[in-house]
Amino acid sequence: MVGFVVAVVVLALLAFGVALRPLWRQTRGLAASVAVLLLAASAALYWLVGTPSAIQQPANRPATPRSLDEAIVQLRAALASNPDQAEGWVLLGRSLSSQQKFAEARDAFARAVALRPDEPDVLVAAAQSRMLADDSGRPDPQAMRLLEHALAVQPDHQRARWFLGVVQRQAGQPAKASETWTPLLSVVDANTRPGLLEQINAARQEAKLEPIHAPAAPAAAASGKRIQVRVTLDAEFAKRAGLHRDTSVFVIARAADTPMPVAVEKHALSELPLTITLDDGDSPMPTRALSSLDKVQVLARVSRSGNAMRQADDVESAPVMVTLPADAPVELVIGR
Repeated sequence: MVGFVVAVVVLALLAFGVALRPLWRQTRGLAASVAVLLLAASAALYWLVGTPSAIQQPANRPATPRSLDEAIVQLRAALASNPDQAEGWVLLGRSLSSQQKFAEARDAFARAVALRPDEPDVLVAAAQSRMLADDSGRPDPQAMRLLEHALAVQPDHQRARWFLGVVQRQAGQPAKASETWTPLLSVVDANTRPGLLEQINAARQEAKLEPIHAPAAPAAAASGKRIQVRVTLDAEFAKRAGLHRDTSVFVIARAADTPMPVAVEKHALSELPLTITLDDGDSPMPTRALSSLDKVQVLARVSRSGNAMRQADDVESAPVMVTLPADAPVELVIGR
C-alpha cells in the first residue's frame, strides 16, 4: 500500500493546472466543458490563420471543429503555417494534456517556452508536461531548471513553488523541498494546509530535520464532503475477461477539468462487490482535497498493470458526476 501511495502522490502532484486553488482562479486552463474548449480553439484558429479581415471572408475561415480531435488537427495545421504564436502552442499543449498525450504536450510546451522564455505560467506548464511524460519516477533536470527560472521571475508563483519542491524531493533534496514548500503554508486554504504540512514534514523527516507545526484547518466545512461508493463487476464481463483475483481496482474521484484524482483508493478484484467511502483522507495531493470541490466525477477502473495512470487495456465503469455533499451512495459497475 505504501508503494501505491508514493506512486500516486508523484503522479497527482503533477496534476494539470490544479496545484493551488488561489492560482487556479488566476490562470487560463482548459474549460470544464468540451463546448467551451472548442469555442476557445475556434477563436485561436481564427487568430492564428490571419488578420481580422479574414473573418469576413468565408473561404479563408477555418471550419468550426466539432470535436476536440478536430480542434487539435486544425490547431496543428495553423501552427505549421504560423509557428511563432506562443498562445497557440500553449493551447495545443493543454489540449493534448487533457487527452493524456503527455509526450506530445511536452513538445508543444517546449515550443511555447522557446517563444516565451520568461513567462512563468508557460514555464510551469512545460515542466509539468515533462514530468508527466516520463513515468520512470526519475527527476527531470530540465523540469527543475524551468521551475527555478519561473520562481526567479515570479517568486510568489505558487504552482512553480509546489512543483519545484516535488522535483527537489524526487532528486533526493528533501531539505530543499521543505524550504521551497514552507512559504505555501501561509497562502493555501484551510482545507489543503494539513496535507501540505504533512508533505513538508515528510520531506523534513527524510532530511533528518525537526517537524514544523501550523494551525490545524477547521474541519467543519469539510465534514460533509465524503462520497460512499459501491463497486461491482459486470457478470458477463467477468466471464469474458478472465481476470486474476489480485488484479488492481482503482476507485477514483476527480475534478471535471483534469484526469488526475482528488481522492483514490486501490483494492483487489477479489474484494468486489465493495463499498467504500472517499474523503480527504484519500487525497493523493495536499494542494487539492476532495472537500475543496463542489462537484466531482467518480469512476472505478480495473487495471491489469496496477498503474495508477490509465493504460490502454484498462476497463472503467461509466463515470458518475456527483454534487458534494453527496446524499446517496454512488453505484459503479465495471465492464457494463
